[in-house]
Amino acid sequence: MTDDTPVLLEIGEDYPEIREAVRRICANFPGSYWRDLEAREAYPSEFVQALTDAGYLSVLIPEEYGGSGLPLRAASAILEEIHAAGCNAGACHAQMYIMGTLLRHGSSEQKSAYLPRIASGELRLQAFGVTEPTSGSDTTSLKTRAVRDGDDYVINGQKVWTSRAFYSDLMLLLARTTPQDQVKKKTEGLSVFLVDMKAARGNGLEIRPLKAMINHNTTEVFFDNLRVPAANLIGEEGKGFRYILDGMNAERILIASETLGDGRWFTRTATAYAKEREVFGRPIGQNQGVQFPIARAYAELVGADMVLRRACALFESGKPCGEDANIAKLLSSEASWHAAEACLQTHGGFGFARDYDVERKWRETRLMQIAPISTNLILAYVAEHVLGMPRSY
Repeated sequence: MTDDTPVLLEIGEDYPEIREAVRRICANFPGSYWRDLEAREAYPSEFVQALTDAGYLSVLIPEEYGGSGLPLRAASAILEEIHAAGCNAGACHAQMYIMGTLLRHGSSEQKSAYLPRIASGELRLQAFGVTEPTSGSDTTSLKTRAVRDGDDYVINGQKVWTSRAFYSDLMLLLARTTPQDQVKKKTEGLSVFLVDMKAARGNGLEIRPLKAMINHNTTEVFFDNLRVPAANLIGEEGKGFRYILDGMNAERILIASETLGDGRWFTRTATAYAKEREVFGRPIGQNQGVQFPIARAYAELVGADMVLRRACALFESGKPCGEDANIAKLLSSEASWHAAEACLQTHGGFGFARDYDVERKWRETRLMQIAPISTNLILAYVAEHVLGMPRSY
């Protein structure tokens, strides 16, 4: 395909059968289910299993490995509908975008060994070990080391904000195999490993819960002379940063899809309440002060949706999509936050009552302006790589 080949953009509700099926699944997991999980700081095992049994967590795995082999846009629609229904895909979404590293850069032996078992649900690939306490978004400065020792790599270091580590069979781990002072570029010398979490726990790997304002089951992970077979190295040693970067556009797109779904939930919930709630003898939704913030958030969501669809179309066509993927994530996260604020304000004091689910969703969508990439880093990307300004960091 040449660069000037037109990219088709579908308007309206695409993948209607998949969307409707996801809605039916989510209907079995109402707000009370998620509130109970939060109270117990528990993992949504039943929800994840329902999505697994329906095949929705393996939609991006090729059919030859037991998946559906659908385009990224199908996964985008699934995550959007999950969040639009008031549910949360944070417990399982990572499998969709980190699996791509194994699919694109793993050996045929690795793909045959793991992908069919991931597709069937026998194995969960949910843990992504990249972020560290001292480096944060400065990924190339991470300090976790992997040193070759015979047929193994010996790993030492620490990861933080590693969600789902207690509930994942496998972890995709990024570690430095060549010290930074021995490489020409700081992006070199990083490698990706597939870690067997069950075998590693108690044998050099320790997981500690990290309590946060949302129930994402996030953790700190410590490596103390953990031995990982050299056969679990994905791709070539030292090229791991490029492999991880290769999947970032898909990650941006899928997270943008979730925030778009959140925004739909907020505008629908706020609109319904504004129509029903009467104060001073009339619906509060009759007041422009209530109408306008909801209407503006809706308009922002429509714009974000169009950029997101374009990002998906470019990704699926094999064209550069970094600009659209990043901007889609930026616009959708901000539109969803504006919708969340409007929804909370519309509900007044009842917005803080847990039974309404507004405060839970409000907390959940706020995260999206910080993770997995912050708004400021997206703006820095646009300034440098799209507008051609000097690098700021």
